[in-house]
Amino acid sequence: MKGKWTKIKALEPQILELRIAGKTRQEIADELGLTKQQIKDWINRYNRRQKTFPSVEKRKGRPRKRPMTEPEAMALRIRQLEREVELYRSFLQAAGRR
Repeated sequence: MKGKWTKIKALEPQILELRIAGKTRQEIADELGLTKQQIKDWINRYNRRQKTFPSVEKRKGRPRKRPMTEPEAMALRIRQLEREVELYRSFLQAAGRR
């Protein structure tokens, strides 16, 4: 009978060898005494670990039709900073510090 829980980390080298040899997931599971689902889940986790690369912040919304000019970018940043300052002022006023 196949086990339900196994320290699959110890079997990683064997699984990789069998995968390189071209064995199917079912064949690997039968050879190691595991279920096909355990092998499938491990392969998915392994592939996800291999794809780790630095994440890039995704921009929300529709892409710009033309690039933003430097003065426009500066004006946008100034407005953003002014909103933050106003938020801090309102917080300090609510806290009774100003």
